Amino acid sequence: MEYTDACVYPLPNGDSSLRRMAIEARDLGFDSIVAACVEGGSYRGVEIVGGILARAKEIREVQAIARKSTSSPALLMASAGPYSLNRALIQTGWVRVIREIQTTPKNSFDHILSRIAAERQVAVDLDLSLIVRERGYLRQKVLQRYADIVLLHEKFGFPLTISSGARSILEMKSRRDMTALCSLFGLDRDGTLAALGSVNRVLNRHKPVEVVG
Repeated sequence: MEYTDACVYPLPNGDSSLRRMAIEARDLGFDSIVAACVEGGSYRGVEIVGGILARAKEIREVQAIARKSTSSPALLMASAGPYSLNRALIQTGWVRVIREIQTTPKNSFDHILSRIAAERQVAVDLDLSLIVRERGYLRQKVLQRYADIVLLHEKFGFPLTISSGARSILEMKSRRDMTALCSLFGLDRDGTLAALGSVNRVLNRHKPVEVVG
């Protein structure tokens, strides 16, 4: 299985160069990384997948971002929002990963969207940097939201991705560290390793028929 840190932020959005992050990822047990806002490639045996971040309130804005992308392979990731936006993101076929689910209410991603996400092979990302960075109530809120997503994942089978959200090599996590952090919200070792292997699957899924509402 190919293990991937599903989102890191190299320069200019972070503090470390892409090459240094690739080397660190290899040393931490990863075969690839998704690097936000850069072109894909490879360095010293580590595959670098270009990550496209779409933070938009309307689905048409996300589609416009997707059309402008020339990276190949490229992983289009979109920020979660209200229920109607999340449904559109999943159904249109452009988006591979839904991020920032912890910022939305519980009912913004329910059993119906879980089924559609499983059918379309759209993943939900769990950003572990929030667990490390937040404290008190905010940390507990993230843990509970992630626990809710894990329960839906186990019931309906949509993919999960796991990201360190690192902005420097000092913030990157090993597979062992990620497994320990994921246990805090109920994702066991096997589930964590499966999620770390999901990026290649969602990148190479069969693209569904696009539906534009």
